[in-house]
Amino acid sequence: MSVPAAGDPIPASTKAALFCEALPFIQRYRGATIVVKYGGSAIGHESEALASFAQDVALLRALGMVPIVVHGGGPQIGAMMARLGKVPEFKEGLRVTDAETLDIARMVLVGKVNRDIVGAINLQGPLAVGLSGEDGGLIVASQRDPALGFVGDVASVDASMLKRLVADGVVPVVATIGSDLAGQAYNINADTVAGAIAESLGAEKLVFLTDVDGVRREPDSAASLISRLSPDDLDSLISSGVVAGGMIPKARACAAAVRSGVGSAHVLDGRVEHALVLELLTAEGVGTMVVPR
Repeated sequence: MSVPAAGDPIPASTKAALFCEALPFIQRYRGATIVVKYGGSAIGHESEALASFAQDVALLRALGMVPIVVHGGGPQIGAMMARLGKVPEFKEGLRVTDAETLDIARMVLVGKVNRDIVGAINLQGPLAVGLSGEDGGLIVASQRDPALGFVGDVASVDASMLKRLVADGVVPVVATIGSDLAGQAYNINADTVAGAIAESLGAEKLVFLTDVDGVRREPDSAASLISRLSPDDLDSLISSGVVAGGMIPKARACAAAVRSGVGSAHVLDGRVEHALVLELLTAEGVGTMVVPR
């Protein structure tokens, strides 16, 4: 169904048709766990995008779904480092994280980005609570590579706290700082964390909101967007170099999650108004969906 352009009035008949189109998806996903990774590149685009996202999350919760938000914040960490006069260092695309950089990452992710998202959702009602992977042993981390400093991988997820929160009707918003068994904190790739949480909960859907419209066969061509893929398809696109750069962790997380029992995984542009609702509650969707073959 075509949707009127932004700013154009929506006829009553169109509104009714949109609700009717959404009805079977609402019925199907009532009670389903939806893990949404909200990328730092999407968060920092503009305040209207965050407000739209918050409305979508509140709507999904009101419709009986169980959204859990996991967020990144790479651009925000970089901006704070620049303000503090600290020059970032990268190795193979990963930020080298010394003790000072880790403190900056914790401050930005837990103290700024997490609070912004929680605050935006709570403008829609008393729904969201913020936490990090360090809270309650949610994410046990392990060091990825000593050369990268305090950059971690997910060793395990204890989802019991998340289950208690959602049972109370709360929307958890998770910042991706984890700690090892000795209490040392690590900054962990948010795509990886979102996938691990989705797998641990047996989520129905894992959704990545980023600054691209999905997986493309030709990175510079919007017309080459692939609407539906299998994990094997993603593996082939990664090995051939079609999927590259920051899309690789998302693609790998999508493939791993679906192979581990998550119903489907999605990649879409979080800067698009109400992208989350359009992807989940309409037949056409707006991004790329990864499903078992």
